[in-house]
Order: sequence, then structure tokens, then C-alpha cells
Amino acid sequence: MISEYSDLAMVSAMVLYLVALVFHSLEWAALRGTEPPSERQLAGGERWGQLGVSVTLVAAVVNVVGVVLRGIAANRPPWANMYEFLTSTLAMAIVIYLVGVFFFRWKGFGLPVTLLASIGVGLAVTVFYVDVAALMPALHSVWFIIHIVAAALSGAVFNLGGIASILYLLKQRAEAKGTVTGYLARLPQAATLDQVSFRMHAFAFPLWTFAVAAGAIWAQYAWGRFWGWDPKETWSLVTWIIYAAYLHARATAGWKGTRAAILAIIGLVSFWWNFVGVNLLLNGLHSYAGI
Repeated sequence: MISEYSDLAMVSAMVLYLVALVFHSLEWAALRGTEPPSERQLAGGERWGQLGVSVTLVAAVVNVVGVVLRGIAANRPPWANMYEFLTSTLAMAIVIYLVGVFFFRWKGFGLPVTLLASIGVGLAVTVFYVDVAALMPALHSVWFIIHIVAAALSGAVFNLGGIASILYLLKQRAEAKGTVTGYLARLPQAATLDQVSFRMHAFAFPLWTFAVAAGAIWAQYAWGRFWGWDPKETWSLVTWIIYAAYLHARATAGWKGTRAAILAIIGLVSFWWNFVGVNLLLNGLHSYAGI
């Protein structure tokens, strides 16, 4: 019964994220192509944006409730397969985004963030869904909790940093052309978006490093070796190298702006390939998708 309530909460969260996406799309449309936007258009865009944030807040609460109920139904941490990891990671990402909105006045992130949440939770409840099941023997370790929590939280922040990088590219291109109009005018300046992206990645990278290290310790506990070049281990390392290169280039070579943003987006692609592609297409000891 509890698992059914969890499933209902996840489906409800998906619908609410879609509604929020519609509101943020209307916010975008209300300001599209205006230079400069009139007060009426600004008020209309602001109204749709506020509705989008409000619905996103409700969706996040429902998402978190779904994750908690899943854990209660399974009598274990709810991170044993792709469905559970994805819904938990997206819940973290949305909560962090909302903190940014309410405490740091983030503007313009609503459309891409709700698009990510809608697609992610939609895939979780339709493609990646699996029934509640007991943990595999290899997962019975405290390192399971430590490793997955670090991976989920770093993944959530990497996604927000990647969104900031994408928005930076759009805003920087418009600023270079002198055509910052419509919705792009609501975004922070390109330099600010670049800084937000850097801070996100600087926060997430140590967590990802810890997740990889904790995974190695967990592997020693479960399989008797720290590292075995399993596809998941290999791509986790590749993702780590890309993000390490991003931070190193910014710190030593002065890489800012377009080149850094592109490298951050490549890192995000590697993260999602590691999560989705490796789980579904490659065989290995980490094949816990369950589908």
C-alpha cells in the first residue's frame, strides 16, 4: 500500500513539473522578442514565472514525499536502481534550485530546470520504473548509503551547473550581438552566469571525488578489489577527469566564458551517459537498472 502511494506521488510530481514547465514557457513567450519589454509584458512574464515557481515548489514536496515513501515501503534507503536514484537526484536538484530562487533571487532558470525535471521524472515513472525489491547482496553495506548520497548530490549540482553554462552561452551570444531581448533580458549578466556555473562545479566536484573514492571502498567490501575497470567505474573516472580539467583550466589557464562552459556541458553529457547509457547498454557489476 505504501509503495502505491509512493508511485502516485511520483506520477503527481511528474504532472506538476509539466504544469510548471507550461507556466515557465508562457513566461518565456510573454517576453519573447521584445526590446525593451513593456511594463505590461514584464508584469505578465513575472506573473507566469511566479506561478511556475509556486507549482515547482509543490511538485518538489510531492517528489520528496514519493522518495521517502519508497524508502519506507522498501525498508531501506531508496537508491537501489535507476528509478530510485533518478527520482532522488532530481528532488535534490529542484530543492537546491528553489533555495537559489528564494534566497539568491535566481531568475531565468525555471524553464530549463522544469524541463529537466519533467523529462527525468517522466522517464523514471514510464521507462525506468521497477517494483519495490530487496537489495542485492553486494549492496548491503554502509558504503552503499555514503557512495550513493554523494553521487546523487553531486549529480544534482552538476546538472544545475550545466544549466547555468547553457544559459551563459545563450546570454553571452546575445550580449556580443547587442541583442539582449525578451526572456534573455531577465537572465543575470553572462559574467554572473559564468560565476554561478563555476561555483556549482567547484561545490560538486569534491563530492563526486568522494563518491568515486567511496565506491572504490565499497567495491573492496563487495567484490574484494578497489578498482576493476568496470564500465561504470571507468566512466565515473572519465567524468571526474572532465570536471577536473574544467576546474584546473579555470584556476590555472584563466579559462572563463565560452570554452569553460562547453567543457562543463561535455562533463554533464558524460555524467548522463554514465548514468543512462552505461546502465542500459553496457554489461558490468553495476548493472542495477532492474529493467
